Amino acid sequence: MIIDFHTHTFPDAVAPRAVAALAAGANMKNYSDGTAAGLQRALGDAGVDMAVVMPVVTKPRQTDAINAAAAALNASRGALVSFGGIHPDTENYREVLRGLHDAHIPGVKLHPLFQGTAADDIRYLRIIDCAAGLGLAVLIHAGLDPNYPGLDLASPARLTRVMREIPYGKLILAHMGGLGQWDAARELAGCPAYLDTACALYPWRDREGNAASHPEYDALTGEGFCKLVRAHGADRVLFGSDSPWTDISESLSLIRSSGLTEPELRAVLGGSAARLLGLQR
Repeated sequence: MIIDFHTHTFPDAVAPRAVAALAAGANMKNYSDGTAAGLQRALGDAGVDMAVVMPVVTKPRQTDAINAAAAALNASRGALVSFGGIHPDTENYREVLRGLHDAHIPGVKLHPLFQGTAADDIRYLRIIDCAAGLGLAVLIHAGLDPNYPGLDLASPARLTRVMREIPYGKLILAHMGGLGQWDAARELAGCPAYLDTACALYPWRDREGNAASHPEYDALTGEGFCKLVRAHGADRVLFGSDSPWTDISESLSLIRSSGLTEPELRAVLGGSAARLLGLQR
């Protein structure tokens, strides 16, 4: 089983507008239309069995609607499984997280840059601590983000402080621990969290799909990626494409050609995710 642990979708009614705005803001190409159906088509084209959708709550008032949509998607028992979302300013965060647990939603997504809050802020720490008590996985954006150039709210140093406060084994650091901050991300190898591969190997392209060098977001080399996977442990690394912002088939191909061994590939492409999601013992 191949599992893409880091994807994004939007409600059909807002997907065209949301994807266009994000693509324009970051000057990056989208490879699907941002809908659930579009993601499922991309998974089929890539031969991926399952994807985990990561919603981002940018305003507290969005929380209930986003989490209701996540619960409905999961109830359909298709190829997509959704995490829930929460904003750091959500006052009833304990109630929201308990609701995710009771709805059998496996985890929650945090995005310091889109939510305007440093990763090591007390508001995130209390959410992560509460989620840990409920057994919910927590995926947090790590590193820089092309929509917010230069904004450093989710650096490996901040995430290290988070893990020092809450050494939680079901914490997942996106983008191999630090998008565009690879030297610092390498220092996270062996930490108690999982890492996902989203955008780590993917070459930077502008909105028209043209390859371009970018001083903040150039990808790891295959050799650098393999070294980081091996230093951290393949059984704690999760394949993620960040669809619709990369082509899932190409993301898979880059990992398969990176130099990882077959056992390492089995772990990264699905084994680690299946274990984390409770799909295998």
